[in-house]
Amino acid sequence: MRVVVTGGGGIVGSALAREKPEKVDLVALAHRDLDVTDRARTLDALARLRPDWVVHAAAMTDVDGCEGDPDRAFRVNWLGTANVVDGAQRAGAATLCLSSDYVFDGTQPEPYVEHDRPNPASVYGRSKRFAECEALQRGERVHVVRSQWIFGAGGRNFVDTILKAAHAGTPLRVVDDQRGCPTWSRHLARGLWRLMETDPGGGIWHLSAGGAASWCEFARAIVQAAGLAVPVVPCATADVPRPARRPANGVLRNRRLELSLGDFMPSWEEGLRGYLSELLPAGGGGA
Repeated sequence: MRVVVTGGGGIVGSALAREKPEKVDLVALAHRDLDVTDRARTLDALARLRPDWVVHAAAMTDVDGCEGDPDRAFRVNWLGTANVVDGAQRAGAATLCLSSDYVFDGTQPEPYVEHDRPNPASVYGRSKRFAECEALQRGERVHVVRSQWIFGAGGRNFVDTILKAAHAGTPLRVVDDQRGCPTWSRHLARGLWRLMETDPGGGIWHLSAGGAASWCEFARAIVQAAGLAVPVVPCATADVPRPARRPANGVLRNRRLELSLGDFMPSWEEGLRGYLSELLPAGGGGA
């Protein structure tokens, strides 16, 4: 099986490479290799590579940056997705398009399932929702996979940010009124490989870690697991205003997995332990 990954130089692409099954031929295309907004080049690349699957992970994920530059956000996230799906369809490949909890406004009290109605409240969220609709309308064997709060090797992420700040020794103020499912990139990658191996049908899938936490709860778990003694102080979203609105409740429930393959995604706590075991020396991370 040959799999092409767009955005192959990022967190998800790096994790897919590390979790790659032995018999898979993986072609990871970083932005320098393929700009998905270049339609002709994207169609040509996928026609030449002839993949069985395309994992579309390339995106503009800077949420506040999207708010300040909506044209670029829609060009990359919406039209880039259309180009990739068209190229995959012409090459006879199935597609996995990564999406986000930001397609929801975060106002409902319970976790979001795949059939809940999207209502994005930010430019980033709207661009990802347009991308979802574009992908699903453009062909067969198209899978939209929503995940969230992804951390791991290969790019900027919350765990690294908290560890760097904690080593400075000053108390950390972290938002406590936004909730989600922190998802280790390698657990997400294993889930994506599982979907490709079983090919259980196109449409929308949620693939997030088990359990949920606020950013503050997540930060405290990071600091504690790293053996650091820095206080983590809760604050409200209103105390740290940002250009883009964040979902207060972004928790995703993997309902389709539960009803079909069984929800095989590990807990976020297990994911945190796994990532920290890569980052920190045995016996603690306070040094």
